[in-house]
Amino acid sequence: MKRNKVQICILIALCMILQGCSMETIQHKSTKSELGVSTEATEKNHSSTESKTTEVNTESISKNLTSNINSTTTQKTPYSDYEIDKRANEILSGMSLSQKAAQMLLVAISAGYGEDSQKKDQYGGLVLFADSFQNSNPTLFKARMKKLQKVSKIKTIIATDEEGETVARASAYTAFRSSKFLSPRKVYQAGGFKNVKKEAREKAVFLKKLGINTNLAPVADVVYSASDFMYARSFSTNANKTSKFIRITVNQNNNKGVISTLKHFPGYGGNGDTHTNIIRDKRSLKTFENRDLKPFQAGIDTDVKMIMVGHNIVEAFDKNQPASISPKVMEYLREDMGYDGIIVTDGMDMEGIKDFVGSTNEAVIRAVLAGADMVCVTESMGSKNALIEAIKKGRIQENYINEAVLRILRAKLKIGIIK
Repeated sequence: MKRNKVQICILIALCMILQGCSMETIQHKSTKSELGVSTEATEKNHSSTESKTTEVNTESISKNLTSNINSTTTQKTPYSDYEIDKRANEILSGMSLSQKAAQMLLVAISAGYGEDSQKKDQYGGLVLFADSFQNSNPTLFKARMKKLQKVSKIKTIIATDEEGETVARASAYTAFRSSKFLSPRKVYQAGGFKNVKKEAREKAVFLKKLGINTNLAPVADVVYSASDFMYARSFSTNANKTSKFIRITVNQNNNKGVISTLKHFPGYGGNGDTHTNIIRDKRSLKTFENRDLKPFQAGIDTDVKMIMVGHNIVEAFDKNQPASISPKVMEYLREDMGYDGIIVTDGMDMEGIKDFVGSTNEAVIRAVLAGADMVCVTESMGSKNALIEAIKKGRIQENYINEAVLRILRAKLKIGIIK
């Protein structure tokens, strides 16, 4: 930022010098002019030539400096909030019901999923797991990502879980990186928050170069001890330290044009694995406010674009429903914490949530009814059709679908996925 200010000052100074030189030349000839344009008819031709030379030089220098400034700036949206809202509504107005439903799906795809499939499906988000990297390399991978984006009428979110160490997709393979990214906890232990910032920036650049615009990280959960299920993936047992880690990571991702995904709202704490079971969290709301919610609020205050809601039944918010299908949890995130970005669910085909609801398709519908903007699935076509059917039958109001899609489009516009 300081470099940009210096360059702008240089631009202004050079323009002033050039203007000053032009004025001195004209004043020496006893003419009155502004920026080399003579007001004396007797010197019209001479000053006109000087004027054109000055204007060309000034414009050339201005373009060169502006080019340098742009080349050193980090990722910034070229739109104001008003322009983003206007553009998002323009895109929405041209979308069919099927396209809207597809935008709300964050679909886990296999290595065999190619441009022909995305051309037909038009999913709003694609999630890549290990098999997409395992037998590939950066050149092949980037070519595949470009093809997927090329056939997407609305450029898609391309996401992966690159938390570090325990959960690392791309960096787990030496064709992509010489070694895995370390866990944030180890990164901090090796060099404090300065090292955390460096690693976050490097990771964001690494993903963006591959064509990945969304990281399903960082983990914002605050655990209690080394025996907790989420310990290896978490940053700290201290909520304030975790909050600082979240602010740094979200900032670096925003600057490099990568969407951050905070998980797993409203906080995992010391709970067990929800991939296979639904866990009940009986802690008080005060405990959540003093610990678990702090990192999420830090992310919201740093303009995080996506927050993932977990599958625990968190009794402080809702005694009956898992967080991912709970209107009360979603409302708290929106109203009490002031979040207006994308709410995405954890995987809706995990056994715990699927068994609780009865099927993945019903879980998807319940999540959307609760307030989720995107749902993470693998059974994609069934989920898309289930959403469309629920809208047609009036179970889900289309005006809510419109609101959810607008939030997705705004996030894509802000981070630069679409224009």
